[in-house]
Amino acid sequence: MRDVLLIFAIALGAALGIGLAGAVLLRALRRSSITVHLNVLLTTTVVAVAVGVMAVAEAMFLSAHDLEVVLITVAAAAVVSIAVGGHFGRRLARAAVWRDQARERERQLEKGRRDLVAWVSHDLRTPLAGLRAMAEALEDRVVRDPDTVDEYHRRIRLETDRMTRLVDDLFELSRINAGALRLSLTAVPLGEVVSDALASTIPLADARRIKLIASESGWPTVAASEPELARVVANLLLNAVRYTPADGTVRIEAGREDDHAWLSVADTCGGIPPADLPRVFDIAFRGEPARSPGPGDGGASGGLGLAIVHGLVEAHGGRVEVRNTPDGCQFMVRLATA
Repeated sequence: MRDVLLIFAIALGAALGIGLAGAVLLRALRRSSITVHLNVLLTTTVVAVAVGVMAVAEAMFLSAHDLEVVLITVAAAAVVSIAVGGHFGRRLARAAVWRDQARERERQLEKGRRDLVAWVSHDLRTPLAGLRAMAEALEDRVVRDPDTVDEYHRRIRLETDRMTRLVDDLFELSRINAGALRLSLTAVPLGEVVSDALASTIPLADARRIKLIASESGWPTVAASEPELARVVANLLLNAVRYTPADGTVRIEAGREDDHAWLSVADTCGGIPPADLPRVFDIAFRGEPARSPGPGDGGASGGLGLAIVHGLVEAHGGRVEVRNTPDGCQFMVRLATA
């Protein structure tokens, strides 16, 4: 019994020494990744067992041959244990990180949905209240002057168009998020798409005294679905015009680089706060109040325009980025060439 207790004490002392060293190392690496923590913990456990066995074997005064056999056996078991444990430890770490990221994405999506409902409710409530008031005024014949009646009819049509655009944006966004968007890729001349988008944006730009500048040549042909690509370009142009102060400039350019084409829309909005740059493409994000569009902005869509751009570009297998420039910001879209 005394020998058993002695063996236990020797093994316990050796293992405790390794365990304390491992604890100190883990504390020093507390800011490291979960994979590093798992590897250190596994190595500490295996080494503690190996050192305990070696200490007991040494204390038992084994022969040189027997001690060598014990050491080789322990070393082989330690190598296998560390290799197998390290492999599955990395898998567990990746799974844990993936679950954390999935939960974070779900929280962000839920927050985006709540923000979307709040923004859309606001954007619908205001025009609906105006439409009801104008309709009641016309119905009760409170307004009789022909010019005023015509103005009411015009405003009803404008507000109806605004809500139609908002509903269209919601439908497009729901298709993107549900994965129901089916693209038919063809060779699309980017210059023609940009020309059409400029034609529809010019009235709003002229009303705000904003100069639209487009390159006369160098427009590549891209592999895209023309309706969705047209929506991307139109949304980027409208976004630039809405947030650019009067007498500002919006410039649109394109070109070819290696195996992809790029499209740039740059404005003179004064820039986006650096903290807001990662959230520009979030659903219902409008940033600081100074950047929130007001009446007469051409039909703001509840902060959905850039979210739709991001979803459509990714559906094409491309990417869209935003960065600040000295006098504004620049949106850059990259797509495969045809």
